[in-house]
Amino acid sequence: MTINPRLIFRWAAFLLAAGYCLRMLFFGGWEYFGGPFRFLTVWALFCSFFAFSRMMAMEEGRSTRRWDGFVCMTAVINTMVVFLYWRLYFADPTSVTRNGELGVWYLEMYLHALGPLLQIIDTIFIHRSYRRLGAALAWLFGVISAYVAWAELVLQPLNPSPTGSLTSGLPYPFLNNLELPERAVFYGSNFAIAVVILLIYAGITWGVRRLFPVPATPLDQSDNQGRATLPPARP
Repeated sequence: MTINPRLIFRWAAFLLAAGYCLRMLFFGGWEYFGGPFRFLTVWALFCSFFAFSRMMAMEEGRSTRRWDGFVCMTAVINTMVVFLYWRLYFADPTSVTRNGELGVWYLEMYLHALGPLLQIIDTIFIHRSYRRLGAALAWLFGVISAYVAWAELVLQPLNPSPTGSLTSGLPYPFLNNLELPERAVFYGSNFAIAVVILLIYAGITWGVRRLFPVPATPLDQSDNQGRATLPPARP
């Protein structure tokens, strides 16, 4: 019996993501409207769960759709979560946490380190995504826009906390200390950073494909809808 390391990696990543998703649903804290879904970190977690589920289906031959755009977006969003969280935390711990202290270590390390790393490894070295950058950009713009609208139009008016010097209800404390134009600049600048990260990952993956080519298979070829194509039938 041959051991498939890709299958083992993806099963481990999928089960970890599933376990943390269940933890969020049952113990994520629902005292405020939106519960754990107030935070971009949790959006990234559930995107990772879905992405890993699709990679598992493809690995096991249950699906031929590659989901290139979605998995690329997921890797970039996870990277942004790590970048923003630790940058803001080390600058001012109270800007992203309720009391300035980290939560339980296994949750923090998975959500803001290991989980995103597993997603990035899969997209660059196993799935070798970043072939349909238009689709990835569309997904990236859509998810970030949806999250900003969710925070500004739903969470802010419906939640009394956290409170800041200018407003209240926005999920991250520091956002409540910014005027709307300042928040718009923050959102726009971070979207620009996300696009740069997408291009960097695309360049790295291109290099990986060149340095470590693999034999072409039906799952390595995709049509315009991102679905893998099958070889033509023999006459």
